[in-house]
Amino acid sequence: MQQGKYGEYGGRFVPELLVPALEELEAALMDAEKDPIFKKELDTLLRDFAGRPTPLYLAKKLSKRLGCKVYLKREDLLHTGAHKINNALGQALLAKKMGKKRIIAETGAGQHGVATAAAAACLGLECEVYMGELDMQRQAVNVQKMRLLGAKVTPVNTGARTLKDAVGMALRDWMSSFRDTHYLLGSALGPHPYPEMVKSFQRVIGREIKEQIQAKEGRLPTHLLACVGGGSNAIGMFADFLDTNAQMIGIEAGGKGIATGEHAARFQGGRAGIFHGFKSYVLQDKDGQIKETHSISAGLDYSAIGPEHAFLKDTGRVKYESSSDQEALEAFHLLSREEGIIPALESSHAVAYALKAKFSEDDLVVINLSGRGDKDMDTVIANEDKRNI
Repeated sequence: MQQGKYGEYGGRFVPELLVPALEELEAALMDAEKDPIFKKELDTLLRDFAGRPTPLYLAKKLSKRLGCKVYLKREDLLHTGAHKINNALGQALLAKKMGKKRIIAETGAGQHGVATAAAAACLGLECEVYMGELDMQRQAVNVQKMRLLGAKVTPVNTGARTLKDAVGMALRDWMSSFRDTHYLLGSALGPHPYPEMVKSFQRVIGREIKEQIQAKEGRLPTHLLACVGGGSNAIGMFADFLDTNAQMIGIEAGGKGIATGEHAARFQGGRAGIFHGFKSYVLQDKDGQIKETHSISAGLDYSAIGPEHAFLKDTGRVKYESSSDQEALEAFHLLSREEGIIPALESSHAVAYALKAKFSEDDLVVINLSGRGDKDMDTVIANEDKRNI
């Protein structure tokens, strides 16, 4: 990776006004990576505030069903309910070190918004979260949590009123406020240095898996599975395994089916393009206009994918598949019923892929359970009601 590029992907495609802010952020990140005091403070927050390390849990019934050992990386047990807190704490602490007083963020499923609001409250920073009106309806409980934590939640009523529109609004805010504001981007995308920074704060997931699976099994996994929206939980899981023989699979949102066009599977319906300040695979029409997306999970409902994922796909190092809304719902119910764990609908896409994949008896599979499903109960209930009509 050079100058924020992963092959032809990544980069920094922003108005000239934002270049100094991104250069300031890049310099601060480089300093923080060499600063033992920063590292110690972040490690303490991750341990005592967020709840790391998270367990690596042997899912016995799922293992029996799939015919091999299947472990779940329990990011759902973190404070605020998802892996998002890892990055939120890292960036919020970095912003404080930079002297910023205000944090802004975008959110789709609400988990990044809640994590950002919690991190800002913990570190004494002002917080404003942009969220599409449709996502606010789907994730009403998370909206209330953000407000309870002291954040201002600003609805976005343009476009599809989902995550991509919230990102656009947050970027516009930052262009006029970067002198005292840090944009705490939630996924491994956006202009350089965001993809690399978010990966650096999320790769704690993969580091822990490596240690835990060696302690439990005496060997590394044969397969790693994670859902992919922007791609932060997946790249955090995959990063420390890129130099191993593990097969890695990222699972996108197949929505109502690829053929319907109502999905968020960028690798099955998109092509290279520039969006929100970076180059990657983007869902767009023949004229380059951004297509609307669909997913039952608000956190996977985004028109582009992190640039490193695009590079890993093109080089063949990581395989990318999709699970449909219906498959994710079935996996949601199965894991809840058989393992006593209610997963986020995002994570359910990864479980759904595992249920239809073929594994051998000697395979050792780890699924990143990136979040818990409390936030999705209204969506699940609504879909159950429709199914029973």
